[in-house]
Amino acid sequence: MNFKHLRYFWMVAKSGGIMRASEQLHITPQTLSGQIKLLEDDLGHKLFSKRGRQLELTAEGQVALRYADEIFTLGAELEGSVRQVQSNLTALEFRVGVADSVPKSVAYHLLEPALQVPQAVRMICHEGKYEDLLAQLALHRLDLVIADERMSRKISVKAFNHTLGSSPMSFLCAPSLKAGLSGPFPACLNDAPMLIQGATSAIRQQFDQWVVTHQLRPRIVAEFDDSALMNAFGREGQGVFLSPTVLEDEIRTQFDVEVLARTDELVEEFFAISVERRISHPCVAAITRTAKARLLKSNSLA
Repeated sequence: MNFKHLRYFWMVAKSGGIMRASEQLHITPQTLSGQIKLLEDDLGHKLFSKRGRQLELTAEGQVALRYADEIFTLGAELEGSVRQVQSNLTALEFRVGVADSVPKSVAYHLLEPALQVPQAVRMICHEGKYEDLLAQLALHRLDLVIADERMSRKISVKAFNHTLGSSPMSFLCAPSLKAGLSGPFPACLNDAPMLIQGATSAIRQQFDQWVVTHQLRPRIVAEFDDSALMNAFGREGQGVFLSPTVLEDEIRTQFDVEVLARTDELVEEFFAISVERRISHPCVAAITRTAKARLLKSNSLA
């Protein structure tokens, strides 16, 4: 059986007539009719019968159509699967680790340029503890680590820091909590409930020193490694929380909170850490080239 003839039959059955199918296939109606006649001769049965000007499937034609549907559906799946395999083989693999202390929105804005390079990219993201990600980088299991602190010389990993930018910090809270705070900032934080970053976060270490410097005694309600979870608690009025000022508008809209104050005494920095001193990976180059322009374009307070 000639599968080209079967496809012509299938197109006529699906489109509802010889004329319409011939237009879709860009062949003459006479040629199309002849091809279907050859298929009928091979099968030994008429596949269409005429009723007036309309073509109707015979009982044998209905059986043939069911098989044709399965055949050409499987053919399309086969073609798609092969193309997907080829796409995966030719795509540039980019393996990146994101320290869990980096806000998810910041991580997205920093990584998104990697998907805009001319070559097809398959990005594989891992989130984890900073030290664990550096260990993976040292073993060349990652191409890049996004972190909120530069790699210390005390860590025995041969890698290089690439500064992406920085942001001052904003104090935010639910409107109901803000209304209950009294006095000027930062004195209003005395005995105020606070939600803070985990102990390993770079901004947490700054915050602890800042509290001592200003002789403040906030009431620490909870600590979080995940900034999105901290923001969710903040939305419910559980405490004042810190976020990079560059994300202020986004967080206010998403979590329905208000700004209590902003300060440039606390600054969160972001770094790309790679095993390359001179960057050659196209995705890493795109990230380091566009980070400041796209997200961290100003270190001044809004």
